[in-house]
Parts: sequence; C-alpha cells; structure tokens
Amino acid sequence: MKHALIAVAAVASLTMGSVASAQEALAESSGCLKCHATDTKKKGPAFKATAAKYKGKADAEATVFANVKGGAGEHPKVKASDDDVKSLIKWILAM
Repeated sequence: MKHALIAVAAVASLTMGSVASAQEALAESSGCLKCHATDTKKKGPAFKATAAKYKGKADAEATVFANVKGGAGEHPKVKASDDDVKSLIKWILAM
C-alpha cells in the first residue's frame, strides 16, 4: 500500500510538472514572455504578482481575460485563441 501511494505521488508530480512546462511553452509561443516573467516584472507584471492581485476574487479569470483581450487598453493584441488565453490565465492564477 505504501509503495502504491509513493507511485501515485510520483506520477502526479511528473504530470503537474509537464502541465506547467506545457503552459510555459504556450506562454512562450504566444508571445507572453516577451513582456512578462513568472517571478519578475518586465514590461508587464510578473505572473505571480498577477496571481497575488486576484487571489480569492471570484471574477478573477473573467477580469484578467477581459484585460488581456483588450479590455484594459494597455495590453497589446493577443494572437492566441480564446481557449489558449483562458488556459494560460488559469495557469497564472494558480501560481
């Protein structure tokens, strides 16, 4: 039983790592990392700062989506699909 739990934990850890890597690759290919970084401010805020700003807010995903898709007027036009943007926002807010 103990070995099974360890195996499940190891698989979950690898899966979470690959999801994060996939999301980071999507952020790179979508151009997000030109202006943003995970931990540090560049031209735009750090992803972790964005996550902290919206932590606990029920409308966080919708608000960030509106800002990214042009609602804030500051963010450049996004080439990624709406589904990709939503996926990236979930990843960022989970930081």
